Amino acid sequence: MIETFEQPLPHGITLSCRAAGPPGAPTVLLLHGFPEAAFVWDEVMLQLAPRVRCVAPNQRGYERSSAPAEVSAYRVKHLVADLVALIESLGAPLPLLVAHDWGGAVAWNLAAQRPELLRRLLIVNAPHPATFLRELRDNPRQQQASAYMNFLARPDAAALLAEDDFRRLWPFFTAMGGVAWLDEPMRERYRQVWRHGLAGPAAWYGASPLRPPTGPDDPILTLQLPDAMVSSRVPTSVLWGDADTALLPGLLDGLERWVPRLQLQRVPGASHWIVHEQPARVVAEIERLLADGG
Repeated sequence: MIETFEQPLPHGITLSCRAAGPPGAPTVLLLHGFPEAAFVWDEVMLQLAPRVRCVAPNQRGYERSSAPAEVSAYRVKHLVADLVALIESLGAPLPLLVAHDWGGAVAWNLAAQRPELLRRLLIVNAPHPATFLRELRDNPRQQQASAYMNFLARPDAAALLAEDDFRRLWPFFTAMGGVAWLDEPMRERYRQVWRHGLAGPAAWYGASPLRPPTGPDDPILTLQLPDAMVSSRVPTSVLWGDADTALLPGLLDGLERWVPRLQLQRVPGASHWIVHEQPARVVAEIERLLADGG
């Protein structure tokens, strides 16, 4: 059974959360991405629940969680602060943090800045900030694949996304491998989340400096991320759907420079939406990591 609760954080943000599994069992925290919500982890949590306590928050700006109006409130330092406070409320160190897409962006930063808060990290199709910066700056194919980010950063993006039964949002799934699992009941679950508002989710893009350059003077072309800022020695497993058309394989090249304790597992044929497509594969990796000492 999935339970829901509101988790107030000391700095004034409240996160609406979904959870399953017995209190007192090893805790796994699961972070969603865009344009998703905590419910995408339900099947994974239910498969783990007899043995594991799973908690999946709706991140800042999503569903019923706090949604500040200012785009600056979605800078990564604030998103990491939410995660730090949530983990401390659950009991640190956390045995395992699992993160997909934008959730992974926050998790990579947490692992670099506050490694004492978690024992292991599982990243699911989410680029490391150092390789993402490199590929957005230097790789025309990744620039093209990520061009949608500049649209989502526009001030009118939320209003445009909500038009015509969210017409512009469905292709994020259908054009990237979502045809098989995106049936009408699943569409309705997404509609229920999106009806809470899209300004917060879009603001994650507006607040981020990591977007494809739009001209020769674009700030990303001179942006520097020092190794000390983005390196992590947290034992990390990366589960990567090789058919991801938004995040290309070049993002994995050289990742060991910043994540020396790395295990990389490619999943042939899986898309960016591997959590929907192959939940049992995600569950198996979580169970393996917990058995290995997570």
